[in-house]
Amino acid sequence: MAQPRSNAVGVDNTFRRKWDREEFLQKARERERQEEEDRFKSKDKAPPVQRKPLKHRDYEVDLDSRLGKTQVVTPIAPLSQQAGYYCAVCECVVKDSANYLDHINGKKHQRALGMSMRVERATLQQVQERFESLKKRKVPESFTEQGAFGLTHRNNLDILKEKAAQEETEDADPDMAAMMGFGGFKSSKK
Repeated sequence: MAQPRSNAVGVDNTFRRKWDREEFLQKARERERQEEEDRFKSKDKAPPVQRKPLKHRDYEVDLDSRLGKTQVVTPIAPLSQQAGYYCAVCECVVKDSANYLDHINGKKHQRALGMSMRVERATLQQVQERFESLKKRKVPESFTEQGAFGLTHRNNLDILKEKAAQEETEDADPDMAAMMGFGGFKSSKK
């Protein structure tokens, strides 16, 4: 067996790095001072983010346009053409309508639109104006306008149907009707 050598040839393992503590302390203090200055400058430059309060949608959410349609799903298709509901604001696809509604009403989507999740307080005047606009939009029909004409019209239609059925039975050949199996449908009462 060979004896291990105490000194390897060609390797200098006597060098040890010396650290100057004062130099590195000075560099650390300079870095901390620079970070403090940057923090104060960034606070002064950028105002705090002011988001708008929530407001109601002025458009109708389209949940029925792709209902009942067949679509081939491929992994290489862009997000907007994949199966499900695509949100262009958040650039995501939601697989069903319930989750899509949850998404567009959720915090992440509203933040992307620039809104906070707080609601602006309405004044009494605004509430009254809103009620008036909704009343004008949905005016119920009165009984006299719809009711009288509707009942008369319905009765006239019933009379016409009865006459047509009587003419049909009078014109039909009784032997032919019996052969086709229609003989038992007549009423015996006259």
